[in-house]
Amino acid sequence: MRSVKIIIIASFLVSLAACSSNARVPGQTPLIIDTKGVDMSQYHADLSDCEEYAQQVSVGEKAAAGAAKGAVVGGAVGAIFDGSRGARHVGGSAAVLGGARGAQEGWNEQDRVMARCMSGRGYRVLS
Repeated sequence: MRSVKIIIIASFLVSLAACSSNARVPGQTPLIIDTKGVDMSQYHADLSDCEEYAQQVSVGEKAAAGAAKGAVVGGAVGAIFDGSRGARHVGGSAAVLGGARGAQEGWNEQDRVMARCMSGRGYRVLS
């Protein structure tokens, strides 16, 4: 019975890891636009403005919320299978994975804000 519990918990953690395994480092996904006919000095000014808007998305808050959700769900699952010890172990691991996923969601939202902002300013955004 103990091995079944371990398999279930491991499956849960692997599922969570799969959700956050494609995390990227901020700033490594450059915005690509069609530069044909673009005034590059105006582009850089617009890019700077749009970056300020994107920075309003709080990646830290999204990571913290993801960690909290992960801790609650992971703690509950761990408690079901291994009492308070399981709640601590699985909850802690799930909190880390939830935080990573929350951060990834924040970075993705920043990318969307950048793309929408630059599109709204008339640029043809390719990425």
